[in-house]
Amino acid sequence: MRTVEISEEPIRLGQFLKLAQLAEDGGHAKELIEDGEVHVNGSVELRRGAQLRHGDVVVVEGDEVRVSIRP
Repeated sequence: MRTVEISEEPIRLGQFLKLAQLAEDGGHAKELIEDGEVHVNGSVELRRGAQLRHGDVVVVEGDEVRVSIRP
C-alpha cells in the first residue's frame, strides 16, 4: 500500500483519485466512481464529492492508497 499526502483535509474523492494517479482526469474519475470501481475503507463509494480524511484507504483495481496529511 502506498501513501499519498494532501496539504489539508478533507479532500474530495474525485480530486484524490487524480492526485493519487488512480484516474487520468476528472472524467475518468467520474467513470470509475459511477461504475462502482472505487472502494473507500472497504465499501463501494458512489459519491464523487465524498470527503476523505487522514487514514482513509482508497482502492481502485487492486491499487491501495492511504490518505495522509502533510506535516
